[in-house]
Amino acid sequence: MMLLLQKPHWGLLLLFLLFQLHSSTCYPTEPMNCTDTSRVCTSFMAFKPGPNHTLALIQSMFDVLPGDITVEGTGWGYMFIRKNCSCAAGIKNYVSNTTFTVKSNEGLLYDMVMDAYDGLAFLPNTTRMARNGAVVSLTLFCGCSSGLWNYLVSYVMRDGDSVESLASRFGVSMDSIESVNGIGNPDNVTVGSLYYIPLDSVPGDPYPLNNAAPPVPVPSPSFDNFSADQVNHKAHVPYGWIVGGLGVALVLIILTVILCVCLRSSNCFADTRTHEKDAEGKVSHKFHILRNPSFFCGSGRYICGKHVDKKQTDGESSNHTITIPKASTLGPDVFDMDKPVVFTYEEIFSTTDGFSDTSLLGHGTYGSVYYSLLRDQEVAIKRMTATKTKEFMSEMKVLCKVHHANLVELIGYAASHEELFLVYEYAQKGSLKSHLHDPQNKGHSPLSWIMRVQIALDAARGLEYIHEHTKTHYVHRDIKTSNILLDASFRAKISDFGLAKLVGKANEGEISTTKVVGTYGYLAPEYLSDGLATTKSDVYAFGVVLFEIISGKDAIIRSEGTMSKNPDRRSLASIMLGVLRNSPDSMSMSSLREYIDPNMMDLYPHDCVFKLAMLAKQCVDEDPILRPDMRQVVISLSQILLSSVEWEATLAGNSQVFSGLVQGR
Repeated sequence: MMLLLQKPHWGLLLLFLLFQLHSSTCYPTEPMNCTDTSRVCTSFMAFKPGPNHTLALIQSMFDVLPGDITVEGTGWGYMFIRKNCSCAAGIKNYVSNTTFTVKSNEGLLYDMVMDAYDGLAFLPNTTRMARNGAVVSLTLFCGCSSGLWNYLVSYVMRDGDSVESLASRFGVSMDSIESVNGIGNPDNVTVGSLYYIPLDSVPGDPYPLNNAAPPVPVPSPSFDNFSADQVNHKAHVPYGWIVGGLGVALVLIILTVILCVCLRSSNCFADTRTHEKDAEGKVSHKFHILRNPSFFCGSGRYICGKHVDKKQTDGESSNHTITIPKASTLGPDVFDMDKPVVFTYEEIFSTTDGFSDTSLLGHGTYGSVYYSLLRDQEVAIKRMTATKTKEFMSEMKVLCKVHHANLVELIGYAASHEELFLVYEYAQKGSLKSHLHDPQNKGHSPLSWIMRVQIALDAARGLEYIHEHTKTHYVHRDIKTSNILLDASFRAKISDFGLAKLVGKANEGEISTTKVVGTYGYLAPEYLSDGLATTKSDVYAFGVVLFEIISGKDAIIRSEGTMSKNPDRRSLASIMLGVLRNSPDSMSMSSLREYIDPNMMDLYPHDCVFKLAMLAKQCVDEDPILRPDMRQVVISLSQILLSSVEWEATLAGNSQVFSGLVQGR
């Protein structure tokens, strides 16, 4: 028996079986048994990398970013991997999930996984053979503290380790380790078994990124995902350079302040209003834009070039009387941060050729969208009836306060007695929907795999921003492929914030009770049943978008070949979930392959497609607690993109295939 326990994977297998039997003789229920299925905590895993473990490989193994990895500074050579930890369905223990890509055809898959993760992971099936390229879903052992400590570190006992040595190494008491793990006799610990180290602070030092092997180039992550812990503070900078840099920075700040004062004094945002009485004696407001260059709403970018004609800038009345909503009408906090540009109805009308069909881009949820060359700037103009004031105000409130590369920028607005207009930056490539569903008939080339993953990552970053990084958090409530727009470089931007809603803290979740709005096929089960709009509702809709990216199919699929006037309609999510039940891993992808978009012509890495499908599956989980948050989605998509770029690089020798893949990237 002791010989078996000397092998880390056999010890871990026995430990897992003991967990399943809810044994409490050797291990306590405190970190292991979890009854609160809604709880999610931050945990760490102590991992000792081998000589062939690069930073990119470790990130892929644990599905984390560099900022989630710290290193032990005491010479033991361990890394600490930060992961979110929670209760898993069917297992009364705290666990985390990851995926592992098999790199060999030799041996048992179980042995390969146990050796790779040094006993931190568990794979139930012990008899499957390894298959190169397969992607396997794994369970990682982690723990959540009861509150006495901030973090628990999962640690696999090695030869030479003891409770006393670990207490000294991690700076904690022996009593705390014994208490957490239910150790009655500190001399009776098992090599190869997993124990928990309780800590009050984050273990280790920031990973020295400057010394890491250069990673495969991928698009830079947003500053929202950048951790200050990633900076290498050990670099030395000459004193003179520091003083000089501070001096230059001070001069730039002074110049910036002077420029801002000058711009404000020149009435950059000023307007002139004239008040006239109409035939019924009611006062109407006429609005004229001054000659000064106008700003985007809070973006700091100019709309340059041609302005309104001389008659209007001279203050002469126009032929069309328009009513401009005042800030008090829109609500007291609409313009807390930024003021949008106000355009005249004449400008909107003339630059859209009188709202002609040739300028029509499409129909949105609450109005039609037109193309316009407004003051030499390409823009998209949403035309809404005056009855849609609520949606109009919602977009103004959100987009005047949030600015991100992956959110469509609001430029300004206009209004008449009967209509409201919102002016946005123009997305040259249109919506993601038009590129996924029957693209050839819409004049588009099919999207390559790399482009699809990049678009998904862009949209995820935009959604993560409004969920977690804005001063007040928002839930979009209408995430779908038609609301993900693509610019000239096929970079994605989330649009249509007419249904966006502020979410407030309620207990441990962010909840906003409201009537059900949105698009069927994308609505989360709890939102449909209870009207509870949360950030996890957006995650569900984003999971449907991921399924669309993989399959090229619509969110709602009508049954084919039926003669009925009311054909059956099924959600894409339910179909794909059924397919994934028949494809537990990438080694048995035959059923999933039938649902992969044929427009990609089999030019995609099978393991990455499976990873994306599994991520989508997690996003559309019926239980919102088990869905990842958008930060976790961004991390997973970053890893999938990294692996996809590596796969694409292997095709460089095939010029025809390679050129087709990088087109438009």
